[in-house]
Amino acid sequence: MTTYKNIHGKRVKTFATDLDNEQAEGQIFYQDTANEFKTVVSSAAWSAGANGITARPAVGGFGIQTSAVMFGGGPASKSSLTEEYNGTGFTTSGTLNTGRPTCQDNGWGVETAGVVASGNSPGGNTVNVEEYNGSSWSEVNNVSAARRQQASIGLVQTAGAICGGFVSANTDATEEYDGTNWTNGGNLNTARRGFVGAGTLTAGIVYSGYTTEIVTNTEEYNGTAWTNATAINTARNNGAGSTNAPQSTALLFGGNTGSDTGNTEQYNGTTWTEVADMAVARDGLGGGGIGSTALAAFGKTDADVSNTEEFNTTVNTVTGAAWASGGNLNTARSTISGAGTQTVGLAFGGLSPGGATADTEEYNGTSWSEQNNLNLARGYLAGFGTQTAALGCGGYVSGPTRFKDESEEYNGTSWTEGNNLNTGRDVLAGAGTQTAGLAFGGFTPGNTADTEEYDGSSWSEQNNLSTARRLLSGAGIQTAAIAFAGNSGSPTNITEEYDGTSWTSGGDMNRGGNSASSGAGTQTAALAAGGLVGSDKVGSTEKYDGTSWITTASMTTARDNLGASTAGTTSASMVFAGRIGPNAKQTITEEFTGESTALNLKTITDS
Repeated sequence: MTTYKNIHGKRVKTFATDLDNEQAEGQIFYQDTANEFKTVVSSAAWSAGANGITARPAVGGFGIQTSAVMFGGGPASKSSLTEEYNGTGFTTSGTLNTGRPTCQDNGWGVETAGVVASGNSPGGNTVNVEEYNGSSWSEVNNVSAARRQQASIGLVQTAGAICGGFVSANTDATEEYDGTNWTNGGNLNTARRGFVGAGTLTAGIVYSGYTTEIVTNTEEYNGTAWTNATAINTARNNGAGSTNAPQSTALLFGGNTGSDTGNTEQYNGTTWTEVADMAVARDGLGGGGIGSTALAAFGKTDADVSNTEEFNTTVNTVTGAAWASGGNLNTARSTISGAGTQTVGLAFGGLSPGGATADTEEYNGTSWSEQNNLNLARGYLAGFGTQTAALGCGGYVSGPTRFKDESEEYNGTSWTEGNNLNTGRDVLAGAGTQTAGLAFGGFTPGNTADTEEYDGSSWSEQNNLSTARRLLSGAGIQTAAIAFAGNSGSPTNITEEYDGTSWTSGGDMNRGGNSASSGAGTQTAALAAGGLVGSDKVGSTEKYDGTSWITTASMTTARDNLGASTAGTTSASMVFAGRIGPNAKQTITEEFTGESTALNLKTITDS
């Protein structure tokens, strides 16, 4: 009788639990707890990545999934922007010297040594070329002919080319760059624009595009001449690709087929095969990657988007960070305060449609329940601690004594009066616990930098914030806190860190001019969600690692003046209530879950 061992030279092993590492790929094993035969398989899939900072179309990109640069695109007001992606989130970087509203596939290279050439500037097609060093762009020698919507090939800064595009009509011309000068290369067989390139100067590939119609053409370059190769399956233009992939593993995704598509195709050196589609169909997006791991970011659907997706061919299933709906509060409000965690949370105070409220609600991870009220109804107060040991302080009540100094402690059942703040104020922030708390910033009237510590009984004055501000957010503990965003006369994105004695500068948030957001976590792992950027309510979210902020998944509902589970983490937190219009107070709760990976286990059956 033929057995598995006779065929493969090894027997099927039995385990009490599932295999849990990549070396298990292709192995068949018996899991005797579940009484099932299983294996681990590799698959190709897209997963959500952290959103970009500024939504825009026609973005250029280069680099790999964990170290990519996205630049230009959008209207003139956004056409100089550069954002870097580190595999987790985006940060802002140096601006282009020449803005390019149409910048798609105009560059090549790596995060610390890239090139952008030609493109469409606010004044029309440009001949300008710039090199990127990982932080800033510098002008270098120009191309000979101004064009836009061309394709580029090249993996290193000193050996690349641009080809095709639109001058006054579609062109077939190729220009090669050696790090200093541009020279003519071989002409394309098909003049076109809005197409994608990958590979090296001596082994390049271009595909898709537009002539007088969208096309499927693929061509390969040997450093001298272009030859026709197998066509892609789905004709499109304005797609993106794995810009740093070798010729034989190129990837094409997104674009316009007559409508936006998320279709993805991979090349094996001979033929194109359709693989997993993106979740967000779009065109005008930026791309990067090496074929088996790629990045798609920004673009246009019915509107400009900042969505990012990561492509992986792996034995792991990657689940991107995301916000999901939680149970609604019983009382709609804004300027609310909170404490606790995602599954054991507390919400109190705020402004309801009827004015200042004392309502208190507890969250169990699914739903909110009414509890005993605060003694003093108020909004714009600070809160921190846990569901069974929280503290609320300061706040706003309309009238001649609007700036409150009262503190109250919650024991999981009721609120009791504590000693007052030394400085009455509203729109302040807090951090810490009920017995070791911190209150800072706010409005007195006038912005204040006052910082006070609470020892479970009384408040004491400490060293002030460096920047007086209101509508700021906070996180952390009394001896390691963080203050970020706010309004110092105008909205600000600055961060300050507290060591138990004094405040020092931290990394600025990427969202310029931000206030009225929520905060959770610790000084070295904080989460900021929502708020105002200028006069716009946003759903964007950023994470802080103790040095710098990066973007992560955005909330579903953009809003400001919301509450948060202050003891939440960057992998499990929640926000609630807030305002989406001048007086549109909310009951909405959203829960945040960080990115995770799991082995792609499959159960083997006889069907």
